[in-house]
Amino acid sequence: MRHDADKRQAWLTSPIARHIWTTKYRWQKAGRAREDGIEDSWRRVARAVAAVEPNGRDLWEARYFEILRGFRFLPGGRILANAGTGQRVTLFNCFVMGLIEDDMEGIFEALKEGALTMQAGGGVGYDFSTLRPAGTLARSAARIASGPVPFMQVWDAMCTTVLSTGARRGAMIASLRCDHPDIIDFIEAKREPGRLRHFNLSVQVSDAFMQAVEAGADWSLVYPAAALDGDADAEVVQRCWPGHDEPVACRVLARLPAQDLWARIMRATYESAEPGVLFVDRINEFNNLASRETITTTNPCGEIPLPPYGACNLGSLNLVQFVRDPFTPRARLDLDAVRETATVATRLLDNVIDCSWFPLEAQAEQARGSRRIGLGITGLADALIMLGLHYAETAAQREAARVMATVCHAAYRSSIQLAREKGSFPLFARDACLESRFVRTLPEDISAGIAGSGIRNSHLTAIAPTGTISLLADNVSSGIEPVFGARYTRKLLNAQGQYEQFELEDYALRHWREQRNAAADLPASFVEARNLPPEAHLAMQAALQPFVDNAISKTINVPEDFPFDKFRDLYRKAWKAGLKGCTTFRANPVTGELLSSGAEQADDMQGAHCCTIEREGD
Repeated sequence: MRHDADKRQAWLTSPIARHIWTTKYRWQKAGRAREDGIEDSWRRVARAVAAVEPNGRDLWEARYFEILRGFRFLPGGRILANAGTGQRVTLFNCFVMGLIEDDMEGIFEALKEGALTMQAGGGVGYDFSTLRPAGTLARSAARIASGPVPFMQVWDAMCTTVLSTGARRGAMIASLRCDHPDIIDFIEAKREPGRLRHFNLSVQVSDAFMQAVEAGADWSLVYPAAALDGDADAEVVQRCWPGHDEPVACRVLARLPAQDLWARIMRATYESAEPGVLFVDRINEFNNLASRETITTTNPCGEIPLPPYGACNLGSLNLVQFVRDPFTPRARLDLDAVRETATVATRLLDNVIDCSWFPLEAQAEQARGSRRIGLGITGLADALIMLGLHYAETAAQREAARVMATVCHAAYRSSIQLAREKGSFPLFARDACLESRFVRTLPEDISAGIAGSGIRNSHLTAIAPTGTISLLADNVSSGIEPVFGARYTRKLLNAQGQYEQFELEDYALRHWREQRNAAADLPASFVEARNLPPEAHLAMQAALQPFVDNAISKTINVPEDFPFDKFRDLYRKAWKAGLKGCTTFRANPVTGELLSSGAEQADDMQGAHCCTIEREGD
């Protein structure tokens, strides 16, 4: 019996992988473990998602199991933990909550919905732009508004309370328009360590604002006039605003140089790693459902822009499993195997929509109406090392783009075939889909397939952070991030709520040592994140963006001694490179360290960035 148990654990080759499987993904029921090894978890997931197949369930279960086995395909954490357990929890990683109505009833209804979603296992995103700016008087209620940031503190306290009940670690994102009058308070909100620690912050940056920055023009801060009491003769401009189908009259409440506001954003993110930026015009321009929805925010890690009550589930191809003859002149990526796996993974993620429970009916309607999925990649940096490609080289960016194009096109072709079998997503409108900016970039056979057969899913690709599931898969590099370090120390909570320390070695490094008898120098392609210029991070993200219809979660790691004069243009470069969003992390006394390379991590993570490298896109 002992031999069988050891065999079932063979895939979990490191203590941290066994710890993560035991504490996060192993099925427990009534206090008793129901799985002996990771293969049992893969079998459970495969059986659960195959159960919604109308025909050939045994065949599809076998095919799903095959791509899961050996960590070729890593489903999002909610899928791996919960599929097939019968628990009343969601299999979806990502949610954006509904519009926050600007009154106490609406605010606390939104708070309740967020609590229910988080309790069920979802990360949530909010746009707080609908809340009146601090100090203004409501026309209907004659009460002075406190503004978005104080209400965000209520959400933060709620998250702390929900987590204290035993829910998994939660995360939220708050976004605010760059023309909201409280934008400076929002930008500065996380300067104080530990404040709003369950939130990521991102500014909704418009093209108009960026053009004002470029031109050195003034920038108006506004709010819908109909919601405000006061001077009827005040200056009014027409602006699109969340909750309104058409542009509305907005009162100009302040004006400042656009470059001054931009400098505040950049100084705050330099000193506290917050806020990030969402380039909302580009998000909407390349949205496959742009004809019917406007997006203003994302899930907590930024890879899934969503409309109100939108939801998406995630999964990643583990690229190290597709490298053939690593560390040799013959090293190559098996793109045929990538294509095959992406085809099956698309079907698996589509089935997750039908076998998941949703905290709110509005979320179920959105998910089933659009059938969004987010298929991506992880282990990119390790795969590049094994191929002999340096992360900062143009050749590495070209290879990364080639594999992401393969994933994207396989997913779209698979979704077209699924539409032939099961029908298109309910919100599908053929002409609008074919005219969408992203679909127009796809190969001709895909456009023809959509025209003739429709498509099963409105969106198909996303690149998520995969910190936890990448550790489970033997510490492969996370998402498209560079390798954090050759060796480093991690502290993770155990089932008793205490920290355990683990010594980690990078996946590619360990395989290099094994192949070269542990004595050889590191290959020239091995590079750690801290030794890369920020421009290399941007270049990699930009290389992959053309093949991602959702978005990319990517953090630009910046050394502590990196000068602000060079840092201040990073977000502008991201906008010019065509990205949908950008975040940075510069370790300093306010932000702390993401991970520890050699030294111990601090037990007190109260001030830590809530979506660090350890988080998967969940």
